[in-house]
Amino acid sequence: MGAEGSFSEEAALKYIAKRDVKDAEIIYLVKAELVLTAIEDGSIDLGIFPIENSNGGIVIEAVYAMAKHRFQVRELFEIDVHQNLIAMKGVSLGDITEITSHDQALKQSRMYLKRTFPHMPITEYEDTAKAAKDLSFGILPPTTAVIASKRAAELYGLDILGESVQDLKFNYTSFVVAEKRTD
Repeated sequence: MGAEGSFSEEAALKYIAKRDVKDAEIIYLVKAELVLTAIEDGSIDLGIFPIENSNGGIVIEAVYAMAKHRFQVRELFEIDVHQNLIAMKGVSLGDITEITSHDQALKQSRMYLKRTFPHMPITEYEDTAKAAKDLSFGILPPTTAVIASKRAAELYGLDILGESVQDLKFNYTSFVVAEKRTD
């Protein structure tokens, strides 16, 4: 789940390294629904997606997708997540007219956003890294700021205006490693 530069990608890379998986290929399916559909139809062997964050709570999108699909859990693990406020190069905090990100990133940074941008329009996006990519490619207005990973900022040539903007210093997300059900 997630685009290139997402925390799901980070989780997948950590899983691959920890399990010493050879010849792994990451396929970016963005949504939990697409991940679980691909597991069921056999087009992928494993799917990794978030189910809960220590600050943002349950990942609603994942819960709805899990309720619609048959799969089995191979493993559960967590990673420490650091959200960052990122924007186009040259855009300052005072230039920002809107903030967007995945619902979970917005929940994890709720108090930071209220304190720093009390009257700013805040909108949900389907994925943190996809929002960063779409900002970089001009799909989002250039004065939009995105909450996403440091890797997403680097990958898409964006500036980090605020590091670790999540409300809790220790911000862990639990991930499911799912596979096709064998019974």
